[in-house]
Amino acid sequence: MAKVIMVQGTSSNAGKSVLVAALCRIFKQDGYKVAPFKSQNMALNSFITDEGLEMGRAQVMQAEACNIKPDIRMNPILLKPTSDCGSQVILNGKSIGNKTAKEYFRNKSALKPFVKQTFDSLANDFDIIVIEGAGSPAEINLKQDDIVNMGMAKLANAPVLLVGDIDRGGVFASLYGTVKLLEQDEQDRICGLIINKFRGDVEILSSGLNMLEDLTTKPVLGVVPYMPLDIDDEDSLSSRLDNKNSVNLINIAVIKLPHISNFTDFDPLSRINGVGLNYVERPDQLTNADLIIIAGTKNTISDLKWLRENGLETQILKCHAKNIPIFGICGGYQMMGQLISDPENTEGGGQIEGMGLLPVKTVFQKNKTTTQAKGTILNIDGIFSSLSGKNTVGYEIHMGKTELLETAKPFQVLKHGKTEIFDGCYNSNAYGTYLHGIFDNSEITLNLINAIAKKKNISIENSYIDLEQYKQMQYDKLADLVRNSLDIDKIYAIMEEFSCKEQQD
Repeated sequence: MAKVIMVQGTSSNAGKSVLVAALCRIFKQDGYKVAPFKSQNMALNSFITDEGLEMGRAQVMQAEACNIKPDIRMNPILLKPTSDCGSQVILNGKSIGNKTAKEYFRNKSALKPFVKQTFDSLANDFDIIVIEGAGSPAEINLKQDDIVNMGMAKLANAPVLLVGDIDRGGVFASLYGTVKLLEQDEQDRICGLIINKFRGDVEILSSGLNMLEDLTTKPVLGVVPYMPLDIDDEDSLSSRLDNKNSVNLINIAVIKLPHISNFTDFDPLSRINGVGLNYVERPDQLTNADLIIIAGTKNTISDLKWLRENGLETQILKCHAKNIPIFGICGGYQMMGQLISDPENTEGGGQIEGMGLLPVKTVFQKNKTTTQAKGTILNIDGIFSSLSGKNTVGYEIHMGKTELLETAKPFQVLKHGKTEIFDGCYNSNAYGTYLHGIFDNSEITLNLINAIAKKKNISIENSYIDLEQYKQMQYDKLADLVRNSLDIDKIYAIMEEFSCKEQQD
């Protein structure tokens, strides 16, 4: 069985996902076969594996840091919020339907054997497993039948590193309070404290670190400085979604829907010099937009109502009338059609008129499409006609089936294995597709940006870097930062000590 280390946090967004990726990269650099694991993830950012199975995007990012393919065993349970009180439950890569929070927690104990079996299967194939917790282990109202924090640590017999986010303030209180709210056997699992996202001179912290060690009897393994790295984020707490209202040569506005999903689709657009990517939630924020993107969503009808009620739909239609291109991905594509209906109560039921930008209609179904796909853009017109004939690659995650009406012109042909299907639609500078990851293709992205530049009679420096090369550079920078900030030798010793204890037991 693999050696194990677990990263838990004092709160959400303490930096657990990124620190897990850093440790994965460090162990990989040191010659070990390493994999990430998170038993239960709650996020709207997801990915489809080669086998057509759905898992959390954070574990995909961590797998990339390990230089291995994403494996559904790395994230056996994924919860995709559909409302404040309910989520779609993805078990072993497949949807088992929507559950309320009460329904899920009532049956959570039954998932323990499944989680343990999945973890053991993964651990048999690797030298080291780096486990990520969720939220905080000190959520005392949720501790019963826990399978993601201390409950998972016990299942895997994992030592725990506890991380606090100093950027939010109150890091000493949060670390101390988290430790002291745990049961004694849980406290005993915590083998080190980490302070994350520090800005300034670390010597200023030294007296506080000493007092923290005395109060908790836990060693501080290091202070990780804040560094702006371009690594996929896990959820909507991401700072990427904070609107910067920046004005650039080309301004792209992504609608920040209440249930926005897979916002990492658009990261490649932000890596081109002169291009600004802003997430907007008010009509006035579309003033300078050269391209409006309507992103995917876990609740299409609800988010379309929100778009309509706050005036964004009206402003989008006004922009389209001024020849500003509109691009919809997945749920955004569905919204741009004529009609959306949910007869089987897949997302809450009901029927709603779409924005009317594309001659299509969507009907939600219980069956979920989860597949990787490759395609070719057809002979399209409008501002993005230069995309005609370009190859695409990505993945689909959607519940609805969209029908092209009589006047509709499909956007591309996709291959699902050996089967070819039409995907998406275009009409008068409005474009829609179900394909996530379409902008990961540099040829697609640069053609799209150059088309906007041509319309504005400006030139853009084509400085787009190969995506895979760029990601590997970011993981190496992250590993260097964390290796120089933490006592990595101590972390190895902690893993070895727990591994020896398990063998003795």
